[in-house]
Amino acid sequence: MRTKEFFKWVLAVLCGLLVWGIVKAIFFIMMIGSLAGSAASSGGSAPTLPKEGVLLMDMSSLVITEQTTESMPSMSLGSLDGLGSGSAVAQVGLYDAVRAIHKAAEDPGVKLILLKTDNGSTAMTNISEIRTALSGFRKSGKAVVAYGEAYTSGSYYLASIADKIYTTSHHGGNNFMLGLGGRMIFLKDLLDRLGVNYQLIRHGKYKSAGEMYILNAPSPENMEQNQAMIGSMWETIAQETAEARGISVDSLNYFIDNLSINFPEDMVKHNLADEVLSVEGYKDKMAVLAGKEKYKDVKFIPFKDYAAAKVKPNTAAKKKIAVIYADGNIVEQDDPNNISGDRFANIIAKVRADSTVKAVVLRVNSPGGTVLAASKIKEEIDLTRAVKPVVASYGAYAASGGYWISNSCDHIFSGAATLTGSIGCFSAIPEFGKAVKNVAHVNVVPVNSHKHSDMLSLVRPFNEEETRMMQDYVDDIYTNFVNIVAEGRDMTYEAVDEIAQGRVWTGADALKIGLVDELGSLEDAIAYAAALGGDPDVAAWNVTGYPKPLSMIQQIMAQFGTKDPNAEDIVENVLEGTPLEGIARALLDWQRTWTKGNGQLVFARLPFELEIK
Repeated sequence: MRTKEFFKWVLAVLCGLLVWGIVKAIFFIMMIGSLAGSAASSGGSAPTLPKEGVLLMDMSSLVITEQTTESMPSMSLGSLDGLGSGSAVAQVGLYDAVRAIHKAAEDPGVKLILLKTDNGSTAMTNISEIRTALSGFRKSGKAVVAYGEAYTSGSYYLASIADKIYTTSHHGGNNFMLGLGGRMIFLKDLLDRLGVNYQLIRHGKYKSAGEMYILNAPSPENMEQNQAMIGSMWETIAQETAEARGISVDSLNYFIDNLSINFPEDMVKHNLADEVLSVEGYKDKMAVLAGKEKYKDVKFIPFKDYAAAKVKPNTAAKKKIAVIYADGNIVEQDDPNNISGDRFANIIAKVRADSTVKAVVLRVNSPGGTVLAASKIKEEIDLTRAVKPVVASYGAYAASGGYWISNSCDHIFSGAATLTGSIGCFSAIPEFGKAVKNVAHVNVVPVNSHKHSDMLSLVRPFNEEETRMMQDYVDDIYTNFVNIVAEGRDMTYEAVDEIAQGRVWTGADALKIGLVDELGSLEDAIAYAAALGGDPDVAAWNVTGYPKPLSMIQQIMAQFGTKDPNAEDIVENVLEGTPLEGIARALLDWQRTWTKGNGQLVFARLPFELEIK
């Protein structure tokens, strides 16, 4: 490259970085301004609700999360033309949402609940608990009405609990109820061409994390467990959906396999919907259901506002049930958006020392992470169990490290579709030696004090001794994991080893093999903890969540954190500017979700996180 062209290239890069920095600054200022505006408009007071109306659960702007958090304005670079604009997605915690539905059943001002199920992103285990609460609401004599314009298998599962299901007459409002499906991606052929070697060392024939980098198709064991897992999840959805609509599971499966519920009229024909409505027809229907002459007279009560106004902790109670939310990846680094080992260990220790806390619920929604962090957390759980009862409740995931920290609890409640088990471990380290030499045309010469000093340099593969050492390390952790489960579940090592091997189980299957005690909700777990604590009347307890949810400002600041420089070293010093840079960053990002920059080499984690539409 000529000197003049080189300086032009450098200038272009600098200008690009400057522009991007300005855009990020503007975006940050907009977010702060939007938050300030929201705070000023609300005045920090509880929302004002109409005296009566329709309780609206619009799942396109409502997510049922683990804990209730302050709503973050949803803003993107595409909305930069409207400063301060951007809709907020309401995040209501599962327990608060369930209690709000119970309150609505008793509230004469709530005439019915309207479910708008399109474009939702709530986990299926949480949807299942919401369906149970809505079923209780219906027993009060009030109606639940569902309306959707493009149903999917996931959104229809929620809608199916309603007394009446309506869909649109508009063209383009097709339904995509296709069952459940996922994708497995394999990169071995691409990485071979680029000269990237992924060193995967694992124990457990079903421990499939990392397979995508060393194989070009799933192993038979991996395919077996994924097929069984999807089948078990669908069995739960199909049975509950079919029962709610008074049809057989065979009929539902037939409709889906034959693509016979494509159009709105098909849904009515097969008893999956009660009526096809135009826009005006929908408005007229809502007016009638709400007891009003005209649609304009119908008052809609946003579910987030209702929950905020009606669901309050019983702060007058002198005894507490602590609900500890272990939500996210299990990591070593202090990360407020994940389960940090030391931070959570400290939280559990403080709960144990609090004499007002008589019982604990450990709510787990985690695919796992680093073994070291999981070990720290489990030690504190066991110490707490020695002085007060600890009940586990499983969300969408309680697998691998998530199961490690919770298997010894006094009682385990799981959702039928929870992904759990995955009792296994692995080490996965990318090695870029051939790529550095053949693609980046860089020669890396080690200077070591000992023959293994550059073992983790990422530019040469492990030798036979190093591979054996890592395998011994992984095998030892697996043995420890199985022993922990055997002790926690009162099983033999051999019995646990047979159902372990890294295999992922749904909660429904985990119940059959003894990994959980009962299928049930977070609400069930809290009630069980109350009974163990000495008073089965949950209303008499102050149910307190830990850790405290992040404020909006804290959520924003967490998004502007920096990456650990050690993880970036090989990219920035060797591969930056080469065709391999993007792939290298992707590999390190994949690993960073587990390590959080703390150099952990062995993980107890699921290889995926499943999203159901």
